[in-house]
Parts: sequence; C-alpha cells; structure tokens
Amino acid sequence: MKCLHVITPVKDSIDSTLETVQAIMNSKTDVPFTYTIYNDFSTPENTLRLKKAAETYGFELVNLEDLTSHPSPNYLLVLQMAQERAIKADAGLLIVESDVVVKPDTLQGLFDGASGRPDCGIAASVTVDEAGEINFPYLYAKGRQEGVFAEKKRMSFCCSLLCPDFLRKFDFHQLDTSKNWFDVTISHQALKEGFTNYLFTSLPVIHRPHGSRPWKKLKYTNPLKYYWLKYTKGWDKI
Repeated sequence: MKCLHVITPVKDSIDSTLETVQAIMNSKTDVPFTYTIYNDFSTPENTLRLKKAAETYGFELVNLEDLTSHPSPNYLLVLQMAQERAIKADAGLLIVESDVVVKPDTLQGLFDGASGRPDCGIAASVTVDEAGEINFPYLYAKGRQEGVFAEKKRMSFCCSLLCPDFLRKFDFHQLDTSKNWFDVTISHQALKEGFTNYLFTSLPVIHRPHGSRPWKKLKYTNPLKYYWLKYTKGWDKI
C-alpha cells in the first residue's frame, strides 16, 4: 500500500460535509493521500458550494450528474470508480462519510494499522458521539477497552480503509445492483476471501448518525413512517 485515496460521497448536507473536509485536510500524516468528493446530485446551490470548497481546500470534486443519469443514490458507481483508481495507484481506499469528523491522527493510524497486518481486508475506526461514547453503528463494541479487535460482525463505511489486496481480490462490479448500500456485503465478502477485518477502538472518529440522510432518523422517532418510506419508495436497501 503506497498511499491513500480518501473519498467522501455527498448529497447535500454541505455544512457537515465541510466539517468532514476540514478535518481530513488538517490530518497529520506522512503517508501521501488524495481526497475526492463524489457529489451525488446535490442541489445546484450546494453543488456551487462544493465547487468553491474544492478551490479553497484543494480536493477533487466529481459531479456524478456529469457521468450518469441514474438518480441518487449512486453509491455503487462511486465504489466501482474509486476501486479502479485505488488499484491502479496501489492505494488503500479510505471511505469517510459526510457525517464523520476524523481526528488528526486517524489517517496515519489506519494506514499504519492496516499495513502492519498483512491479513487485513478492512481497517475501521470506531465511531463516537461528541462526548466520546461509542455510538451507532458500532454499539456492539461498547464496553471494550481501547485497542484493535479482529471483527466478524459487519463493518460500517463511516470511516473504513479497504486494503489493496482485498480490492484486487473482489471486483465491486459483482455487487447486487438492486441495493443502495454495501457496507454489510463488502465487509462480509472480505471475510469470505480469507481476510481479517479490524476495528480500531484506539482511533475513534466523531459520527453524527444519519447526518447525510436525515430521513433515516425517523427510524427512531417515527418508525412506522420510516418503514413506510423504506418499502414504498425502495430506499435504504442494504
């Protein structure tokens, strides 16, 4: 693994995205990295904000509306494009979602942690709230001491590094096109391919659950409406 390709898929939620951007660009790391934001049909106003932010912070902005007419979400297309680019560069693919704020040592820590474990398929940071308490989607890790754990449960792509050996082993064009999100499928596939996935509770990142998809908060406040939207509109297929 020679470097990191950091990506953030975005649809609106620009204020939280800019926090994500600032944290990534302020990372303290010796490993070279590129940062790409994939804009998945944000509004024209928010697309303009992203263009201005790209000029300010120096990340690459890919507007998916220039590449496809398929309606959002286009997470599968993003993963396929990012995988191809990462393989060519022998880069680890670090996915950081737009409701996550990394710490200055997150990128270097995940790179070092994955590089030091030849069997690593995915290296993921545990997510915490503003008070430092482990939160969704890693509630199963609550109560663990700080450290690194081989994990057979699913890894979330809130802040996860997919290693080059795994990227070369499993082609994302094999993923189920009827689904919207692929965290569960890909993390389980890494195990099937003989890799080990590691959860780093020693490298926590702040996560504001569903900040990028506010409608999903209905799952906790109005579950009937959430499941009605989920099944009648075909949203959130995992």
